[in-house]
This record gives sequence, structure tokens and C-alpha cells, in this order.
Amino acid sequence: MNVPEMSWADVHGPARGVLYDLLEGQDPALSEELHNSGWAGTPLRPIGISPPLFDGVERRKGVYATGGKGHVWMGSPVPRIAGCLLAGLAGRERIRWGGTWMTLLGVRVGAPSEHSSGVAEFGTLSPVLLKHEGRYLLPDDEPFAERLRHNIRHKADCLGLPNEVEVEVLEQGPRRRFDMPKGWRIGACARVRVGAAPELLDALHAWGLGLSTIEGFGWIR
Repeated sequence: MNVPEMSWADVHGPARGVLYDLLEGQDPALSEELHNSGWAGTPLRPIGISPPLFDGVERRKGVYATGGKGHVWMGSPVPRIAGCLLAGLAGRERIRWGGTWMTLLGVRVGAPSEHSSGVAEFGTLSPVLLKHEGRYLLPDDEPFAERLRHNIRHKADCLGLPNEVEVEVLEQGPRRRFDMPKGWRIGACARVRVGAAPELLDALHAWGLGLSTIEGFGWIR
């Protein structure tokens, strides 16, 4: 990628379309189901993606700097969805991310997560989105931990996994605001300790934390 910067509207805005495009090429019925109604009778979409991140790019205030080699991570705790993403990527030479074409230099499957202790510390590389009474929360807001716990339990129910969860916020990044096609998204990166069944922790590692993971928010490092 040779352009020096990316429009802020393109950091998260294209993510949903990228995922649906990959899914549609492999399983149109699955793509349509997730887009129109969600997964397994719930409105949730168990799929996550990161915004593009670039190696060795000098940060500049007020600019989303790009250039050279970078990475986009994506995943799902549902094998059918994850398999379609992998197959879709394997057949591509380029991905269009908003107004930018990115050449694929390789596809690598991430190492399996291991959470047999039932406790994990998750740090995100994109902001975690949570809402309470119509407003977005930041990690140091009082309801944040409880709303994140509620969100995780909702995800567990969607996947048919044990939903007993404990959450502790350990650290937060700066507040970030993004203009999306359907309105503003406000949040911050966070590091949290989560106690839950190992299989639920594994699922979160592949899905992400909070709302709008399909838009690239809450991706776990």
C-alpha cells in the first residue's frame, strides 16, 4: 500500500462490507442470513475484524497514517464462518478497503488460544463500544464493566456456552470518535480481565469485545 494516509471515515467504515463480500463469495446463504437477521435466531453476528494497521509507519497527529506492509485480522468463533473467511481470502489477490486497494501478500491462520485457567486478560487494538441509556461508555465510566459483562453473557447465549462471567477493567486508552455510515461511534481501547468458561474465553478471543465487532471495534490483540 503506497498511499500516505487513509480517510478517517475509511478506518472502520468499510469493514462490514469487506467481511460480507468474503462470505458471499463462499456461502451466499450464510452472508445473507448474517446481514439480514443475525446468527442462530439472535441479532448478533459472531464475527470480528480489525482496522488495517501498518508496520513502522510514523504516527502523525490527526492523521491515520498508512504505507508499506500492514495487517488486517479477522475471525469468528463459529467454524462455518471462520472457514468461509479463510477460503475467501485464499482466493484473493487484492481487497478493496473503502477507497483503497490493498494487495494481499499472504494469509496466516492465528495460533489457537488457550484459556484453560478460566481467566484471561484481553487487550484491544481498536476501541471497545458499549452503550448505556443511549450513550456510549468509556472504560472508566461506572457502568462499563457491568455492560461489558452483559454483552459477554449475551454472546455466550448466542453460542450456547456457559454464561457466568466476571469482568474487571484494568486499563484504558484515549477516547476515540469515528464517523460511520449510521452515525458516530465512541469508545476507547481497553485491557480487561475476564473470568469465564475456557470455551467462552476462546470464543471472545476470535470474536472481540463489545458492540459492532463486525465494524472493526473491540478486536483483541
